[in-house]
Amino acid sequence: MRIPGFRHFGLKLLSLALGALIWLLVSGEQIVERTMRIPLEFTSLPAELELVGAPPTLVDVRVRGSSGSLSRIPSGELVAVLDLRTARPGQRLFHVTVEDVRAPFGIEVVQISPSNVSVTFERSATKVVPVVPEVAGTPLDGFLVGTVSPDPPTVAVVGPESAVAQLRQAITEPVSVADASAEVVEEVNIGVPDPSVRLQSPGSVRVRVAIIPQPIEWAVAAIAVRPANSGSVQITPPEVTVYVRGPREARGAGASDFDASVDTTGLRPGLFKLPVRVTPPAQIGVIRVEPDTVRVRVR
Repeated sequence: MRIPGFRHFGLKLLSLALGALIWLLVSGEQIVERTMRIPLEFTSLPAELELVGAPPTLVDVRVRGSSGSLSRIPSGELVAVLDLRTARPGQRLFHVTVEDVRAPFGIEVVQISPSNVSVTFERSATKVVPVVPEVAGTPLDGFLVGTVSPDPPTVAVVGPESAVAQLRQAITEPVSVADASAEVVEEVNIGVPDPSVRLQSPGSVRVRVAIIPQPIEWAVAAIAVRPANSGSVQITPPEVTVYVRGPREARGAGASDFDASVDTTGLRPGLFKLPVRVTPPAQIGVIRVEPDTVRVRVR
């Protein structure tokens, strides 16, 4: 037969002993006050506003509790949270009170400093800017970097309207073309140079870098100079030399592939000094013409 009230007597006795032990431990600790530096967090910022500059991130609080409790506060358990739902564009002053501090059980917040903080807000803005990839390194000897093509070519950025208005481009991680002799294709991350601005949708871009043969220079001699219009004229000297630049495979172009002429339109009989105009074949550029002027006698 079991006596009522003595059921689980051992467990009850153990609980009573543990409770007494805890009470003795706590009651034996001194109640102290301590100043601590804790994080300041912001919440409820309106979606149409942006924080500008470097708002305060730390505040000092004076807390009270047992010495053991204060020593055992986990990181992140003591934090001040400032509600920004009433924010408006411009510089604003917010009061920070002990009620804004989130503290563990048994810890009392006595004082907070500073008791107010200044925060500046701007309206949020969005803008589409071009992606300008960064190219690093030097191609193989005899080759040059050609067209650099990002895909997508533009991205949308978000941030304070003043910073967004000044932003001109998005950047990428460097694309290496070191010792390249053919097209380089690489997937790299996109970013923005201004830390106050962010990508609307963070992501990457596929960059194609054309690697082209380095153009060479050579001279083409004995190019006949002719009048651009019909008429009886004498040209001295009758031929010029043209110094050109182009791809190696275009070097086979000869004097007959170039058009050198002088314009004698409207000139009366006499002796004139006229510039020589040269039209080269496709893919070839003219560096200079020697001589660049000739004597022309119009009869």
